Amino acid sequence: MTTLITDNAALAAFCQSLAEEAFITVDTEFLRENTYYSKLCLIQIAGTEQAAAIDTLADGIDLQPVYDLFDNPDVLKVFHAARQDLEIFYQEMGHLPAPLFDTQVAAMVCGFGDSIAYDKLVAALTGEQIDKASRFTNWAHRPLSDAQIDYALGDVTHLRDVYAGLARRLEESGRGDWLADEMAVLSEPASYDADPMHAYLRLKSRTNKPKFLAVLQQVAAWREREAQTRNQPRNWVVRDDTLLNIAAQAPTTQQALSRVRGLGKGQAEGRIGREILAAVQAGIDLPPDQRPRPRTPQPEGARATAAADLLKVLLKACCDREGVAPKLIASSSDLDRLSTGERDGIQALEGWRREVFGQHALDLMEGRLALTYRNGEIAWLMTED
Repeated sequence: MTTLITDNAALAAFCQSLAEEAFITVDTEFLRENTYYSKLCLIQIAGTEQAAAIDTLADGIDLQPVYDLFDNPDVLKVFHAARQDLEIFYQEMGHLPAPLFDTQVAAMVCGFGDSIAYDKLVAALTGEQIDKASRFTNWAHRPLSDAQIDYALGDVTHLRDVYAGLARRLEESGRGDWLADEMAVLSEPASYDADPMHAYLRLKSRTNKPKFLAVLQQVAAWREREAQTRNQPRNWVVRDDTLLNIAAQAPTTQQALSRVRGLGKGQAEGRIGREILAAVQAGIDLPPDQRPRPRTPQPEGARATAAADLLKVLLKACCDREGVAPKLIASSSDLDRLSTGERDGIQALEGWRREVFGQHALDLMEGRLALTYRNGEIAWLMTED
């Protein structure tokens, strides 16, 4: 089974042989422990009858034939949990492969639960068990062993059968449009072209004060750009908790900055310190109408909490009835917002999600629907006006 491509002639021939396929399955192996951007170590691709692992670290290797194949509009590119892989290819290609099919998302549409692991999906659809012995191997080390290559190829060869099984279920259920909505989001370049000014949203803070958020936005954006420039993990530049401390204290002098817990004296007194102080000042100087909007607060009080709990029960009941993963319909944040009376911009209230859950949720919140338990299941009934 071992097939490793390390030269350009073999790569061009392999990619050319797949140009007439209806679909290909794709996976990658990469490292990111010590870098900001993922280090691509291996690309695995399979067609109907053949599969190969492409050594992206081989001397002189030119990946353009792969990217040309990814650009072929007549060949469907099938991934499992594609976001990280697509992020890599977006960085390498400057755009995304197309068209796309993500078997993890398709599995949620087909009722396999929230974000099912690949090995469990393979077992459920094919009965095969994946040997995970090489899962946490060092993919940058050369030479690769036959066991590593076989493991990597197994991911894309099993994926052929997984795709076929899910495609059948989607056709039988008539839920192709449901998946298409999700693929549209996954295929949106904005999902991978991260704006440093949005980096602060990753950080969990206990305050929504506008000044705090303005400073946090600026210092988080500075850290994001610094991490990109160095190609190092964010926390190697400045740790999250230190960044939150800086935003809370908003130091405007070197002396005040040096007292922030988690920031070394050398950092505070050098270039890093000067740039952090400039970012803090930019946040302080931001006009009130340009400061980040406070994040949606968690529901307060027993009524809001009880409403959110009821919505969670209703969501599970609706999803169990339809055989679809709850995560695909509504997030915890969506339920919290619904429980406090918000309606705008909630995905669960739009399109097919509204049919499955959203309208029922509105009926529950407006007193037209009641939940009950009978015959071992959660059910609901419409109440009289």
